[in-house]
This record gives sequence, C-alpha cells and structure tokens, in this order.
Amino acid sequence: MNSKFTTILRLLLGIALLIFGVNKFFPFIPIFDMAPAAANFIESLESTGYVLYIVAFLEIAIGLLLVIKKWVPFALILLTPIALNIFLFHVFLDVSGIAVAIVIAAINAILIYKYWKAYRPLFQ
Repeated sequence: MNSKFTTILRLLLGIALLIFGVNKFFPFIPIFDMAPAAANFIESLESTGYVLYIVAFLEIAIGLLLVIKKWVPFALILLTPIALNIFLFHVFLDVSGIAVAIVIAAINAILIYKYWKAYRPLFQ
C-alpha cells in the first residue's frame, strides 16, 4: 500500500480532485463548448442551487483526505460513485472529455485494488 506507485497515484488523484472541486466554487479553468445535452444537464444541476456545491465539497474533502493520507480507503469508496458518474456523463453526454474521466476512474479502481485488505471485512 505504501509503494511509490501508490503514493504517486494517490497524490495525483487527490490534487486533481482538489483542483476540479475548487473550480466549481471559483471557476478558473475555462469551460469549452459542450454538447447541448451536456450543457442542459449541467444547467439543471446548477439551477438546483445545491447539487454542484455538494459534489464540489465532496471532491475537495476526498482530495484532502487523499493528499494528507487520512482515511484513504474511506475516501476511495466515497469517490467511487462520483467517478462513475463523471465517466457516465462523458460517455452519454460529452464524449470529448472522456480521457480525464477514464483516468480518474482507472486511478480510483487501481487504488481500491491496492487497498483491498481494508475492504475485505465488508465481504465476510
């Protein structure tokens, strides 16, 4: 669990989540043109007034947990539905950003595999 490879992946994922989470509160990464269906979906999430902020807060919290190496197995499990939804959003609504979604989902899956001993009691 403490190999250099695992540490690099954990930090990379944590920093990416921090950047994308903070970007939802204070937009500093330019948004490129999206497919109309994707833009409508994002607008509907923004119109709720809370959904994107909850996702942003979770991304920041999970990113911090990964960067400071605190409760990493918990953070990875908490990230799984978010990573899955990021991936599915890009598969069905905006294929242009699928590379980042695949990388996030893949790193999440690899780290879950690396920390599998922490999850074993859940399946006994």
